[in-house]
Amino acid sequence: MKRPVIFWDVDTQHDFMDADGKLYVPDAEQIRPNLRRLTSYAHERQVPIVASADDHVPGHRELSATPDFVETFPEHCMRGTRGAEKIEETQLVSPLIIDPDPIPHEQLAQTLWAHRGDVLLRKHWFDVFTNPNTETLLDVWDPTEIVVYGVALDVCNKYAIEGFLERGVPAIHLVLDATRAIHPEKVDELLAAWKQQEVNVVSTDDVLRGRVL
Repeated sequence: MKRPVIFWDVDTQHDFMDADGKLYVPDAEQIRPNLRRLTSYAHERQVPIVASADDHVPGHRELSATPDFVETFPEHCMRGTRGAEKIEETQLVSPLIIDPDPIPHEQLAQTLWAHRGDVLLRKHWFDVFTNPNTETLLDVWDPTEIVVYGVALDVCNKYAIEGFLERGVPAIHLVLDATRAIHPEKVDELLAAWKQQEVNVVSTDDVLRGRVL
């Protein structure tokens, strides 16, 4: 069953969102009110939320004792810890949890067609498309518009947005005041590049007041 609009919640987990988290994204706590508003808006209108979440165990290639903060990072979002859990503002409704183990296309398609709640895509690396089932979800639901928010803008959001562009999603809306970057100095360059590719940079108010969808 086609889902024309999807809200895409990127990694709003305690280790990224809390000031004492293991990989706190600077100023992430400031966006929590907007994350709550977006989550409530989607649920009130029965718009599905697809959330990604880091799910790490020791040895994952993203983790390093000497991280470069580009492709390797300190331990964070370790499986079974509070840091890996989603914050209260972005709690999902009846989430279908999809791990990175490949699921046959038709099997996952049938599950997605029948599902009426949100979806949680777990991943072992910052690119959500390293969970091969992400590809199936987009193929099955075939969204015409994706509203993207969460953290970190210059890492996990970046890979998600560029993955949507590569796969020809017709409209991508980045909610700028509901995201933060690990390296804020990179934001202007990223936004300029995405705008050239027709990514629509919007605010939470734009979404909630119907200026986007």
